[in-house]
Amino acid sequence: MKGNVMAAAEVVEATGAAQYAWLLILLPLIGATVLLVGGKRVNGWGHLLGSAMAILSFVYGAVLFVQTIGKDAGSRVADLPVFEWFNVAALKVEFGLRIDPLSMTFVLLITGVGSLIHIYSIGYMSHDADRRKFFAYLNLFVAAMLVLVLGNSFVTLYLGWEGVGLASYLLIAFWQHKPAAATAAKKAFLMNRVGDVGLALAIFLMFRDLGTTQYTEVFARAGELSPGVVTAIAVLLLLGACGKSGQFPLQAWLPDAMEGPTPVSALIHAATMVTAGVYLVARSNPIYNLTEDGRLVVVIIGAITLVIGCIIGCAYDDFKKVLAYSTVSQIGYMILAVGLGPAGYAIGIMHLLTHGFFKAGLFLGAGSVMHGMNDEGNIRRMGGLARHMPVTFVTWGLGYLALIGFPLLSGFYSKDAIIEAALGQGGWRGWVFGGAALLGAGLTAFYMTRLMLLVFFGEKRWQKLKSADGRDYHPHESPASMTVPMIVLAVGSVGAGFFFSQGHRLAEWLEPSLGKLVESEHGVLPHSLVPILTVALAALGALTAWLIFGRKPVPVERPEKVSFPVRAARKDLYANAINEGLIANPGFLLTRFLLFFDNKGVDGVVNGTAVLLRGVSSRVRRLQTGFVRSYALSMLGGSVLLIAALLMVRLAG
Repeated sequence: MKGNVMAAAEVVEATGAAQYAWLLILLPLIGATVLLVGGKRVNGWGHLLGSAMAILSFVYGAVLFVQTIGKDAGSRVADLPVFEWFNVAALKVEFGLRIDPLSMTFVLLITGVGSLIHIYSIGYMSHDADRRKFFAYLNLFVAAMLVLVLGNSFVTLYLGWEGVGLASYLLIAFWQHKPAAATAAKKAFLMNRVGDVGLALAIFLMFRDLGTTQYTEVFARAGELSPGVVTAIAVLLLLGACGKSGQFPLQAWLPDAMEGPTPVSALIHAATMVTAGVYLVARSNPIYNLTEDGRLVVVIIGAITLVIGCIIGCAYDDFKKVLAYSTVSQIGYMILAVGLGPAGYAIGIMHLLTHGFFKAGLFLGAGSVMHGMNDEGNIRRMGGLARHMPVTFVTWGLGYLALIGFPLLSGFYSKDAIIEAALGQGGWRGWVFGGAALLGAGLTAFYMTRLMLLVFFGEKRWQKLKSADGRDYHPHESPASMTVPMIVLAVGSVGAGFFFSQGHRLAEWLEPSLGKLVESEHGVLPHSLVPILTVALAALGALTAWLIFGRKPVPVERPEKVSFPVRAARKDLYANAINEGLIANPGFLLTRFLLFFDNKGVDGVVNGTAVLLRGVSSRVRRLQTGFVRSYALSMLGGSVLLIAALLMVRLAG
């Protein structure tokens, strides 16, 4: 913690190319503005402009990255004030950017993978009438993500956080003519709002107790907060992370987001939106370092999520939904890692980066398969596609091997490091959290091998079928605009993990932002045994999948008579039912009660008072006859009563 506080206090002002870091955000924002305002006049070249803006942002990010590398570790953290955002009483917030190893790592990931997805979308969306609008939303999404990771305060982060929520809603609902897409977008928007409330409350607590939301000041003075407040802030930040990253219990929106175009799935699930929660926890590491209880809650959420994501992924037949639950599970690994504190911050970010390569490649590969199969997404209607789509098969296969942790590929280095760190906690925590991570490794190999076998190997089940629109299937390879990004991502799936892990290269690079990596010396298992055990469990999972799905023909229609665990997994382990029963339905009932109380209670009092006054006034009005004799009689009666009262008081005295 001391090192982190010192780093936070030694932030310098940005110099050189970093003075213009706002261009990173401005470029895609200009692209989105031109594409939305230009209308149909830019239809012919809008996709090129959108892609160019993302690529230019990546190029400039690479320049800043190289400049940051050239500095010594003590001066790699710099703030760039852009303008005073608002100044209200004691709350003064500037719109500023933080250029440091953590933010620059995310900048390269977002703009790099984002640029590849833009290029891929040129071919994938070539026949869509609203392609220009799609690229505008992609640019808007990238700009919002850059605000989120580059902001130098929690309020600026919140601006990007909400911008990402808006852009993701627009992208998921892009094919809004499909009721399922419109419903999925609304579900994602609402469930993210639940998490956003937690993030907002955490920011309120920071301002209440510290009077600031700037990273530099909050991190330097976090030690002034009481233990209860620190834990509350940590848990509320985690709630925000759960919403954006699809973690338990707010994970149900993420698979439904597959209703959007496949490039959206890759953008949301691989390198951008779902990683925002991991970034939030890692960025807030000085706060989490002060609360062991807060870190424990983070680890518990990560462990639960990675297991349930694997279990549900085993039961789905929808190509992209299996990958979606794989994302839920892999983000669970990352959350578990950053919850381990100094032993896991850098490891979680390493898995985030390797995951960005192989998961983006897997989603783009899925889109390539669907592109060549009349937009078919049911893996039971596929089979034997390896020969028909060789580039897609090879690139997707490398992503598959990286994900299951095949030795020497990216996922092997990053996921193995998380498992080792979890087991290294020692005691019951090592057994429980390390055991969950090991179980996830075996289940991941099972459902991903099942996916590989049903799509690329075995019987060509599609030959005897027709697509939903009545056409025959003619699987074919995708155009170069789609396959080239897949090849680039496949290269990252193979080599990124080795590059990041050698000599703790990534951990040392991130040290000014995350503190020094603390390796556990004693765990519940010897360190040398962990890689062997992990690979053995992955091999067992893959073998089990082959025994069930690889040795005999697979029916096109999935069997309905299955065991209870399979039925539960097909229903998302009843997550939607639980959310409806515990949150949605009670919320509806509360709303109806409040509406009834407002109509009959509040409005009843107001309206009743009006009726009472009107009735009294109508009676009193009858005394105003306009005749002098009536008024004289009233005065006489009043005088008599007044005299009588005075006499009684006199006699009583």
